[in-house]
Amino acid sequence: MNWRRTRAMTVKECRHILRDPRSLIMALAVPLVLLLLFGFALSLDVDRIPMLIYDADQSAPSRELIRQFQGSRYFEFRGYADDYRSIERGIDRNQILLGVAIPPDYSRRIAAGQRAGVQILLDGSDSNTASIALGYAESLVRGYAFTLRTEAQNRKGGGKLEPPVDARLRVWYNSSLESRNYIVPGLIATILMIIAALLTSLTIAREWEMGTMEQLLSTPVRPAEMVLGKMAAYFLVGVVDTAIAVSVAVFVFHVPFRGSVILLACSSCIFLCGALFWGIFISAVAKSQLLAYQMGMLSSMLPAFLLSGLIYAIENMPAPIRLVTYIVPARYFITLLKGIFLKGAGMRVLWVEILFLLAYATVVFLLATRKLKAKLA
Repeated sequence: MNWRRTRAMTVKECRHILRDPRSLIMALAVPLVLLLLFGFALSLDVDRIPMLIYDADQSAPSRELIRQFQGSRYFEFRGYADDYRSIERGIDRNQILLGVAIPPDYSRRIAAGQRAGVQILLDGSDSNTASIALGYAESLVRGYAFTLRTEAQNRKGGGKLEPPVDARLRVWYNSSLESRNYIVPGLIATILMIIAALLTSLTIAREWEMGTMEQLLSTPVRPAEMVLGKMAAYFLVGVVDTAIAVSVAVFVFHVPFRGSVILLACSSCIFLCGALFWGIFISAVAKSQLLAYQMGMLSSMLPAFLLSGLIYAIENMPAPIRLVTYIVPARYFITLLKGIFLKGAGMRVLWVEILFLLAYATVVFLLATRKLKAKLA
């Protein structure tokens, strides 16, 4: 390994990058645009659930229950329904997600101290959202029912009715329970994986198509020096992309940052090296720029979005798919980012993920060097 030849290769790639300012601007602007787009558009929060209420009782107790739904931030009251058919039409036309039907004997049963039923109708097309909406509605109705039981107990002259379990909640790390604080750090890892792989996936393939690979073959540059030199040039672009993404997360989306800046910088550099080496490996496999671009997009975007735990919990995946996630570097970097941003975790907690990223970068570097050596031979 000759560091002088490696530096010469880095300078060559840097000059190539600067000669194409449009590509450089795109490489810096795309992460910003993607982070803003997904950060504002992608949300896992379930609130302001559109609903209709069919009040067949038209009494003071039923109106009080309706006020409970109207005062909740989780529901958006769209009006009253005349019958069940109105709720059904609203669900069929995607105008509402939830309907509440209060029976005509609701107030009579409450006055008699009997159990009064309330029917909740849900659009189960999106099972996850429907389950969360059902939980909200059941919790609200259950709380209102407990209030009614307490009032009835007081009227009878009994003691104060206490709940059997007193749950006291304390939310750590994301006290506002905003999904944006959970999603944005994951988006940083996903976007950087895609951009880094695409930046380097065209480098060697471009050399073959432009006919400059023959010139490189006439020089004493070795495959390892070529891989490191090309990676170092795009590593500088990746560092700028990382700084932009972290700044947007902190100052635009106001994601709390509780960890170490040094740990974030070191782990980001390790992750970038692995992603850039992967792009070079793809470029060494495919001599065509089009094929290299397609392979880079498929091997970076799909695993980073679907198999990293960004959107779908890895614990809920089938066992064979969970095994595949162990070779997805974005999985470990997302864990690192969430630990650093939200929990303020340090090396003592996150050392396993850092070791996995180091191992990934080393293995991919060796694969890229070996493949390039076979191509040059």
